[in-house]
Amino acid sequence: MVAITEICIGLPHPFNGAELSAIDKRPVAGAVAIRSFGIEGDMVADTVHHGGVDMAVHHYPHDHYTAWNEWLGGHELLARAAAFGENLMSTGLTETQVHIGDRFRLGSALLEVSQPRKPCWKIEHRFARKGMVARIIKQHNCGWYYRVIEEGEAQADDVLECVETGHSEWSVARLFAKFYDPAHRASRDEIEEMAELERLSPAMRDKIRAKLAS
Repeated sequence: MVAITEICIGLPHPFNGAELSAIDKRPVAGAVAIRSFGIEGDMVADTVHHGGVDMAVHHYPHDHYTAWNEWLGGHELLARAAAFGENLMSTGLTETQVHIGDRFRLGSALLEVSQPRKPCWKIEHRFARKGMVARIIKQHNCGWYYRVIEEGEAQADDVLECVETGHSEWSVARLFAKFYDPAHRASRDEIEEMAELERLSPAMRDKIRAKLAS
């Protein structure tokens, strides 16, 4: 059980030339509605790779900020909320403790962990620093997405409480490592097991099945 220190939302803005991004999110005051498509007032620009019911809410542990600050040699983005474009900020809950399919009550909403977040070039562009994606792949400090099982309302300082454990053998960190990190390459048995995780997002299960086919 941890407190959500900030709930953050953002709208698409120019990011890289003509390209738009909503990665620049800011804390919202008061209660917000959490819908099946995400937090009310929050949007995505790239609907091909972001958003949708299985990536409705993004959580990135504030626990990682100190190590990032040391690695980057300090960065102004880390002094404020949602440096990594996350919707939810908390301390005390990381990828090794959260499992695919875990269900959490936040306010009156019920959230379910659906998949790890895949890091992309936008993080490096936002921080103006190469090597961040490679570090995330090596460290497995990726963050994760929720789908919304029950819509509701929540606000900053509400408690995030795990009410049901999902696939207990598959933490977010383990699944991310087995899928993305060459140093932790999955065996065929592990790939088959990942492909059968009912609460893993269908899109990611399809990618895993493609690995089996190849």
